[in-house]
This record gives sequence, structure tokens and C-alpha cells, in this order.
Amino acid sequence: MRKIIVTKDAPAAIGPYAQGYQVNETLYVSGQLPFVASTMTLVSEDIKEQTARSLQNIEAIVKEAEFSITDIVKCQVFLRDMNDFAAVNEVYASFFKDHTPARVAVQVSRLPKDVGVEIDAICVKG
Repeated sequence: MRKIIVTKDAPAAIGPYAQGYQVNETLYVSGQLPFVASTMTLVSEDIKEQTARSLQNIEAIVKEAEFSITDIVKCQVFLRDMNDFAAVNEVYASFFKDHTPARVAVQVSRLPKDVGVEIDAICVKG
């Protein structure tokens, strides 16, 4: 089974990609920018608020696909500035609590819409 996942509770795709794509029991969540879905505007300039919003957007897509946060097995975190790592990590840890998916965090030279962080996820049921 293959299914494109779309929800109004996460920002609309700003390019030729799906918010999420489910293949059998695996869900691939596209990188989520820290935009408010209803306005398609940046939540704020604060990196903690940006991180929280990106994770909330992931959660909305995960729920739309009828997965849960504990089904997330891997995330990639893309940072504009690695000096923000501690602040991002703090928010990330509070979001996932005791659940600890595999993860990579890298600094990139630039992100879409000049945001400070973008996060994607892979989920597996079972």
C-alpha cells in the first residue's frame, strides 16, 4: 500500500513533494519548517519556538496517518547555526520525553525561507 498523507494541521508543501508518504507500515514525513499551518508564516525568530513548531507539524502529519510519536524511529535535524544545538536539543528532548529515535543533526548553509531549523521523520508501526 502507498498513500500520500495531507493535513491542514501542518504547513502545505512549498514545492513538488508530499507532507508525508506512507508505504505499508512505514511513514516518511517531509522536512517540516517552523511555519504556522493556517497562515504559512514563521512562528517566530526564536530557535526554541521554531523547533517546537517543526515538531508539532511533524506530529500533525504523523497523527493524520494514524501513527503515533512513539512510532518515530529516526529524525534528521537541519540547523542554520550549530550554536543553536543545545537549545534545539532541549526542546527536542521535551517533545519526545522517554522515546529516543535515532537522529542526525547537521549545520547547513541555508534552509528554505531562511528558517533556523528543519526536521524530518521516519515512522514504523509495530
